[in-house]
Amino acid sequence: MLLLSIVTIFTLVILLGSGVWIAFALIGTAWIALAFFSSFSPGSILASDFWGASYGWDLTALPMFIWMGEILFRSGLADNMFRGLSPWLNRLPGRLLHTNIIGSGMFAAVCGSSAATCATVGKMTLPELERRGYDSNMAIGTLASASTLGLLIPPSIVLIVYGVVTEQSISRLFMAGIGPGLMILAMFMSYLILWALLKGNREGLTGRDESGMSFAEKLRNTWSLVPILLLIGGIIFSIYGGLASPTEAAAVGVVLSIVIARFNGHFDRDIFKSSLFAAVRTACMIAFIIAGASFLTSAMGFTQVPMKLAQAIGEMGLSPTMLLIALTLLLLVMGCFLDGISLILLVTAIIMPLVSAAGFDLIWFGIYLVVVVEMSQITPPVGFNLFVIQGLTGKDILTITKATLPFFLLMLVAIALMHIFPDIALYLPEAMNR
Repeated sequence: MLLLSIVTIFTLVILLGSGVWIAFALIGTAWIALAFFSSFSPGSILASDFWGASYGWDLTALPMFIWMGEILFRSGLADNMFRGLSPWLNRLPGRLLHTNIIGSGMFAAVCGSSAATCATVGKMTLPELERRGYDSNMAIGTLASASTLGLLIPPSIVLIVYGVVTEQSISRLFMAGIGPGLMILAMFMSYLILWALLKGNREGLTGRDESGMSFAEKLRNTWSLVPILLLIGGIIFSIYGGLASPTEAAAVGVVLSIVIARFNGHFDRDIFKSSLFAAVRTACMIAFIIAGASFLTSAMGFTQVPMKLAQAIGEMGLSPTMLLIALTLLLLVMGCFLDGISLILLVTAIIMPLVSAAGFDLIWFGIYLVVVVEMSQITPPVGFNLFVIQGLTGKDILTITKATLPFFLLMLVAIALMHIFPDIALYLPEAMNR
């Protein structure tokens, strides 16, 4: 069993490090484990798992939400969002720096992609904040950190993937992500307000007062937010109210996003084609990874590695709190080398028996897992958001990492609060059944 574990880990690290597609790395690792450490035929198991992992109805929501995000990405949403939020934030400590946090949260809710949120909002806000005299490190930190909420605030592509591979209700997962998402947004804004009061205002790092806009002008600018708010609210409340499944809500979201794009005057045949092809590429990539992860899950089941691992850790007598600390450290290390979806799939393939045996609610654990994945998005050396920010600003990774460190620590606090008060994540999904 020790030899199998070493070979499996070594093979996976070598394949991932060599630049092989993640799906092929998962398939290759599973094939070697089955071929050399079991009596089962890898070929027939591979064929069965690829078919079984590719036809689920819940998986249909994935390309639809991706397509919705691609349409909105090309529709001028970022400009509308900044123009609608900025007039109301001028008197709040930190002023327009809050546009990174609120704007990222709003865009995350309709996009579901951390990198797309970071790139879209960053293109709009970073040059504008720099021009108005705001602290560049705080602008970078708020953008890189808040844009990770695209993985948590529904509709979330990562939550869909987790729900499919663990056979959990995607509707309940979506509802479970709302409370922690809003809590983390509030924690980020509270930290920014505290920083502005203690340091930013005194050192002139929060721009200048621009409160000269009339109330009528503020209302005109805010009107541009109405279509986005209706889209977000319609998707969330249709799922929460039981009016639509996630797949049906995703299809409606695509139609409404086309209407919004047309309303903004940024929708034509070329945008339709480019958004559709981009969504197909992304969805196919994720589906391929899901199939590879399903094969690895089966291979681990046949070789009994997760069962033995769960048994060994169970014999250590770790409390749920100590187990959660150990898992967090392990996932953060793994997150340094894997993107979010790959980490979710790899983790569910290996440690879910351990999690179930420890008595964790799988809906709650899914939200916990996504928060840790969010943290990995701003953890070097493979923090995707760090690379996006580097491309936007040209700053080195160490400077960007230092700017995001306070928000990284706030996410750790959020995990602790979720563990102490699990209803933060579980209240809404449990309320659906009342």
